[in-house]
Amino acid sequence: MNGSTHTQLRDRFGRLHTDLRVSVTDRCNIRCSYCMPLDVTFKPREELLTFEEIARVVAVAAGLGVRSVRLTGGEPLVRRDIDDLVRRLVAIDGIDEVALTTNGILLGQQAAGLAAAGLMRLNVSLDSLSEEVFQEIARSKGLEQVLAGLAEAKRVGFAEIRLNAVSIRGLSEGEIVPLAAFARREGFHLRFIEFMPLDADHRWSEPQVLSGLEVRGLLEGAFGPLLPIDVADPGQPAVDYRYSDVAEGAAGSLVGFIDPVTQPFCDRCDRLRLTADGQFRNCLFSIEEWDVRRLLREGGDNAAIAELMAACVAAKRAAHGIGTPSFERPQRSMYEIGG
Repeated sequence: MNGSTHTQLRDRFGRLHTDLRVSVTDRCNIRCSYCMPLDVTFKPREELLTFEEIARVVAVAAGLGVRSVRLTGGEPLVRRDIDDLVRRLVAIDGIDEVALTTNGILLGQQAAGLAAAGLMRLNVSLDSLSEEVFQEIARSKGLEQVLAGLAEAKRVGFAEIRLNAVSIRGLSEGEIVPLAAFARREGFHLRFIEFMPLDADHRWSEPQVLSGLEVRGLLEGAFGPLLPIDVADPGQPAVDYRYSDVAEGAAGSLVGFIDPVTQPFCDRCDRLRLTADGQFRNCLFSIEEWDVRRLLREGGDNAAIAELMAACVAAKRAAHGIGTPSFERPQRSMYEIGG
């Protein structure tokens, strides 16, 4: 590590950071209202980190104890040759898992290449199985491509596919049970995510949040009691349950809830973020950033990168503070940060 004295990324509250979310682009092929505006200006290509730069940062992070990497966007599959980046990251000593979050529209074309490159897990955003509601949220067509992409991902052998569904009051109530029935039938691990104040149009308000507790009630009304399960990874944001009418361990037996608004999990957060334009962020809702792109392009060594990463983690707040007077919304929206 070129003389770096840092061996772990632990903040002043004792949280150990072992997960790095890497956004590879701010571009996307749909315009989900909770993420991106209809009219948007993207970063020029030269402002985005190259694959070589991303791999270098991840290698430094691995030396500091990071073990899992999730590629995000925007939509990561619109970045050309993304399977090449996966191949580079999988080869880094110390990285145990490389995963990717996608809207699934290009997944049918790329699933085989991603699997061959060594990608270990897929998270696919799917908020509705209704074409009408899908288009209302995504402000674009694409549901058929997403479903085809999921089928292709299963066909090429992805054993762990998670579905992420954002829950918005007045829009999502009728989607909850159909999504759950689909995930149970197809063997996917479905997770419902509360609507967060990162929408590009700045229209978020707390009454729009369809809470995880409310979603759980809808599911129990349809499928019976949900049984809590032991947490395999205490750092994960989701609280998982098992359907009581599905065999333990069976594909599709789990459903999870990510409730950053009503049940914050800040006390166990283990993640650090790298934006597509090379900024470290210690929280999705951070109002500060640490510029690693400048270091990379001005000759900084790996020790300097490690120092910057450690400084970012050291400055992490105890909690994001949504719903409190101290909460300050970040300037960037979801697509500019990385999911």
